[in-house]
Amino acid sequence: MIFDDGSSYAIVDGIPVMLAHTDGAAHYREHYATDAQAFDYFEERDAATDHDEHRLRQTILRQVPPNTASVLDVGCGRAWVARALSVQSSLVCSLDVSITNPRKALQAIPNNNHCAVVADAFALPFADGTFDCVVSSEVIEHVPDPAAFLKELLRVLKPGGRCIISTPYNEHRKFVLCIHCNNVTPLHAHLHSFTEHTMQQLSPSTSMSYEIFGNKALLHLRTYVLLRFLPYALWRVVDAIANSLINKCSHIVCVYSKRV
Repeated sequence: MIFDDGSSYAIVDGIPVMLAHTDGAAHYREHYATDAQAFDYFEERDAATDHDEHRLRQTILRQVPPNTASVLDVGCGRAWVARALSVQSSLVCSLDVSITNPRKALQAIPNNNHCAVVADAFALPFADGTFDCVVSSEVIEHVPDPAAFLKELLRVLKPGGRCIISTPYNEHRKFVLCIHCNNVTPLHAHLHSFTEHTMQQLSPSTSMSYEIFGNKALLHLRTYVLLRFLPYALWRVVDAIANSLINKCSHIVCVYSKRV
């Protein structure tokens, strides 16, 4: 495919591979390409993790305005955004820096409202103000420059649109010594830890709301056996009570609203 500026991109299995050249990008692109190949994001989770992820996704989806026409899912993972929203007539674009997960995403959710693209989140191949909503779940803690990452997501968001980001809350990161490079390396490639204050500082001029939830004690005690049967609203009540007793939250969901 050749564009007006003379640049060209490959089409692989019907997916545009639009990785523009950016300085210093090769290392993390290679890392996450290998990550996607080594770990199956579509495999079954254990029951406790599955319940925790389900509640996180419920919280994110409740922030997507009804009748949203277009959604960009940055770091599409298991393509749960497309699974939830493309069947409701929203156009969902599943984006990742490696082709592995977008390819699996299209195979898992093959409908006319779902497309995929391989691109770098720091150089999105879209015009300003393209999407009504941008979702990026559990990605920002991995990127080398969170402020630049958020700035690019906001760039492709329409005025009045929402950018919804989730990340572990106030995470105590752990480190190991890599046997290959002999450097101290964060577990799970979590480069950053965030609170509501540090998330707001990433874009101080942008209006941000947030929710903090997911009590770690309930997770470790494997209370999902009972809590999985509760409707969302009642689960949030139980979670809030638990956090008032043991203040250990695991998730924060931030909603950045772009001014009209």
